[in-house]
Amino acid sequence: MRRRKQKAFTIIELVAVAMIISLLAVFVVPRAFHGLGKAKHDIARGKMGIIEGALARFQYDCGRFPADSEGLEALVVAPPDLQQVWAGPYLKRSDLTDPWGQYYLYSANGVINPGRFDLASFGADAAEGGEGENADIYND
Repeated sequence: MRRRKQKAFTIIELVAVAMIISLLAVFVVPRAFHGLGKAKHDIARGKMGIIEGALARFQYDCGRFPADSEGLEALVVAPPDLQQVWAGPYLKRSDLTDPWGQYYLYSANGVINPGRFDLASFGADAAEGGEGENADIYND
């Protein structure tokens, strides 16, 4: 009677594969997440451009930018005093949030852009200041 030799992995082969996978995870995964944070910043800037375009259309139709009390909501729902000239909605409500799910901040009297409006996103931490993914983003 002949015995068949069973084909299987040895424990050394399994440990070697586990170590290779672990090394890849240590070196590759952080780089991938770093790229994801930069991508979200790029998306936030792109969405700010969309909001700026909507604000320009609002200003063209209504003769002014939204007041601070109206905020960016005026791009989605007509302010009571502009019912006759408002030609919106100028954006979808989902366009008013940054990639981290926070609403963009709007100031009609710009501090960063004097004589214009300011738009801002405070990044992943939703707090002023920060670096990397937590860095603040402002319109230019």
